[in-house]
Amino acid sequence: MFTGIVQGIATINATSQGESVMTLSITLPETENLKIGASVSIDGVCLTVTSIDGSNVNFDVIAETLHRTTLSDLEMGSEVNFERALRFGDELGGHLLSGHIMSAGLIHSITELGEGKDISIIAPPSLQKYIIEKGFVAIDGISLTVGIVESNIFTLHIIPETLRMTTLGSKQEGDAVNIEIDSNTQTIVSTVERILAEK
Repeated sequence: MFTGIVQGIATINATSQGESVMTLSITLPETENLKIGASVSIDGVCLTVTSIDGSNVNFDVIAETLHRTTLSDLEMGSEVNFERALRFGDELGGHLLSGHIMSAGLIHSITELGEGKDISIIAPPSLQKYIIEKGFVAIDGISLTVGIVESNIFTLHIIPETLRMTTLGSKQEGDAVNIEIDSNTQTIVSTVERILAEK
């Protein structure tokens, strides 16, 4: 599990496409006590450590994950958001995340607001019913609160600290982002749909 409070920006130093998996080699800003088999969030995607060489850490990514997320677009030099798994006793500053991305969305527009930004994202049809004003959403592993929702587009109000600590500050219109819906929202929507269907 993760919190959506990004711990830093990591850099892709190599990618390798195998027969059934793509291996990502990533330079992490912090690897203390990191072990093989540990879970790490990379742009919101829960990945398992397969090998460690100093600050360079390898992860294998299966085809299903590549299909659902933006990880297939990564190349050497790409920057990604990084978060280590939540440990018992850690402060929960964002909201609970599983790192299981449902789909990717596209950045529709970016508006500068002083030192912050408003970022509007086009949600794919499969996710639109879960996007609720003032609800939680994770974008590239960042815990955020939904602002305005208009049809298939939702807007996020991004504070300067989030822009500084994550890759959101360098995003451009048209860029794809990973979306994870809050699990409580998923449960409530699915339950209501099932009850209405039974009636």
